[in-house]
Amino acid sequence: MAADAFVSPFHFTRQFSRATGEPPVALKRRVLLERAVWELSTGKSVTDVAFGAGYDSVEGFSRAFSAAFGHPPSLTPADERRRWLPTSNGIHFHPPMSLWVTNAPNEQVVADPTTLLIRHDIDDTRELLSVAAQLDESQYRCVRFPGLLVESFRGPEESIATVLAHLIESKEVWLAAIDGEDIPTAAGDALPELVKRHERVAVRWLDTIRDLTRRGGWDDTLIDALCEPPQSFVIGSVIAHVLSYSTHRRYLVRHWLRTELSIAGTEIGDGDPIEWLHQRG
Repeated sequence: MAADAFVSPFHFTRQFSRATGEPPVALKRRVLLERAVWELSTGKSVTDVAFGAGYDSVEGFSRAFSAAFGHPPSLTPADERRRWLPTSNGIHFHPPMSLWVTNAPNEQVVADPTTLLIRHDIDDTRELLSVAAQLDESQYRCVRFPGLLVESFRGPEESIATVLAHLIESKEVWLAAIDGEDIPTAAGDALPELVKRHERVAVRWLDTIRDLTRRGGWDDTLIDALCEPPQSFVIGSVIAHVLSYSTHRRYLVRHWLRTELSIAGTEIGDGDPIEWLHQRG
């Protein structure tokens, strides 16, 4: 590209980055990942998409994809919804082989606090579910705080099993309201099922956040006619509500897991977004 512009690579990169807010290599990588998620949604294999995106291995592609979208390539839903990654310049992939440039970019960048908290919540929940797998059934279901209410309308959350279930259920219920679906029926709290439910809801949750960010929908209002009487909710406050209670539940579970597993020598991180971001590189 530098040669076509009749400038040195150094000068081209500097000018390109200044104009777009993104180095050319980073922009290309991001746009190819946006193309990749679309191709996966149309049924292409992970292997074909990985090499088409310029990766030397499926493993390398999977790591980059998971870091970008918050879930592995294999969990990409089979719908051709637009899935754009955050950028300040509004340049995105547009199927099948085009670019779309938004007129007035209104997007969060990766280091935006809201984006960090949302992505950290998903990854931290995944980590806690993984650690909980080390518990036996009695430890998993042991009543630790009789009568504990996190949200009064959800009932007591007295065990690791119940708190983890409500952590996931909260997103499922609010997504159903946002997407105009029936409120999901109460599901079990067996750990293997919670892991599957978390991975499913994480994809939809992140898709919803990206869509709200792209169209500036944080101030939109949801009027829920299923409530008696009907209630209205500002979407931004809904996301803040979910994140607030999710944070409380995660640290509650983290404390209980440490109580159970400290003797066994299991190290459980602090759940610090700073450390999480460092580990992501």
